[in-house]
Amino acid sequence: MLRLYDTRHRRTEPIVPPGARLMRMYTCGPAVHRRAHVGDLRSHLLSDLIRRVAERHRIRVIVCRSITDLGHPVDGSAIGPGGENGQDGQDTITARVRTEEGDARRIARFHEDAFLADTTALNIRPPEHSPRATEMIGPMIELIAKLVEKGHAYPTPDGSVLFDAVSFPAYGEISGNRLDRLRPGRRVRDAGPSKRFHADWALWGPSDHETAWESPWGRGFPGGHIACSAMSLSLLGENVDVHTGGIDLCFPHHENERAQSDSAAGHEVVRHWVHGERLLFDGREIPPSAGDVVLLADVTARGLDPLAVRLALMEHRHRRRMNLTWDALRTADRTLRHWRSRVAEWAESPSRPMPAEWISRIEAAFDDDLDTPLALRLLRELERDDTVAPGSRFEAFVHLDHVLGLDLPSEIGRPKVLPPGAAALLERRLRARGAGDWAASDRLRDELAALGVRVADTPQGQSWS
Repeated sequence: MLRLYDTRHRRTEPIVPPGARLMRMYTCGPAVHRRAHVGDLRSHLLSDLIRRVAERHRIRVIVCRSITDLGHPVDGSAIGPGGENGQDGQDTITARVRTEEGDARRIARFHEDAFLADTTALNIRPPEHSPRATEMIGPMIELIAKLVEKGHAYPTPDGSVLFDAVSFPAYGEISGNRLDRLRPGRRVRDAGPSKRFHADWALWGPSDHETAWESPWGRGFPGGHIACSAMSLSLLGENVDVHTGGIDLCFPHHENERAQSDSAAGHEVVRHWVHGERLLFDGREIPPSAGDVVLLADVTARGLDPLAVRLALMEHRHRRRMNLTWDALRTADRTLRHWRSRVAEWAESPSRPMPAEWISRIEAAFDDDLDTPLALRLLRELERDDTVAPGSRFEAFVHLDHVLGLDLPSEIGRPKVLPPGAAALLERRLRARGAGDWAASDRLRDELAALGVRVADTPQGQSWS
């Protein structure tokens, strides 16, 4: 059974109860004020791997992945246009309209479509629910009203509604940031007398901006955390098995979301919180906003398969900080081509039963907190194990690709096409062997291997795959 490290519980534990046949998972989706970079995509690969492994255990998985098309405030406040207490905040999507032609909705849809194209290219399966925040304003208002009625939130004279943090004593169990240790920041200290406690946050705020809605507290804009609670409760119900996201969302977003959802439901809504660690690229932090980032389009522009990103990310465990490099992506691209070629080669042999011991070890690695590095290492060993019949290795690789998602059978039946430059290297190697220059022959074989071409010497001469 799949076991994952629970951030709140600080331990690895089974993700669904024994005998369960249904799993509900919520994942914080993209904020579509910008293109998703490879660091964003890593957290969505996490939820996809969880889903794929659970489905191998014959568990039906229902996924809700949000689309945050409200934007978020450019001044860092907890609410969109209008600021936390009527200050002049501006959401990032609206700010982007000032530098790009078009309206806020068009900008959001453009980046949403780009995100969906990226996830499709990475073989990330689409969720059952993909709600847009702007289409869930009604459920947000209903949830805020419920929190006010239950004494967990309070309106202020300026038309804001704030969550009463003290009313949720369990705050901080996910991140460790307990209320008694939180210090007020500069923006909070300047917010005025409306707050009862410095850690209270906005559920609703006044705004006369074009992107605003009518509510019982006046025309305004939802806070930065209420959308996920409303979408999760509305579409998955009050019992969610797994909530995923990047570690950067752990505090304050997931702490605030948990407090809102649990206070409304009257019980713990999310059973397990699972987070993916941050991604570096070439040793540098990836900034949270657009700028010096690496997009999936940058990878494909260099002639690399987009699934090389998926493979390279799986070389590290999801909750370990990872430094992704162009060298690692090029290596992953060569591995992809090599494995697809091998699977196509094995497909020409008679089918044989899968090697049970190998399959058991690799699937156990998947179940153990998604230990994909171990699974890939074992897969490489299986590829080299000539005691396993080619037909058995074919069945194993195709079976395991249901989790890996690397399109390993994609070269079956296709004519062999050498990568650029390989034909000339093969010809030079043939001449070197004819001249007895074995050192040159070996060097050229290594160069071909770097291009993803495997060379073998047979009684009939040189062959490649």
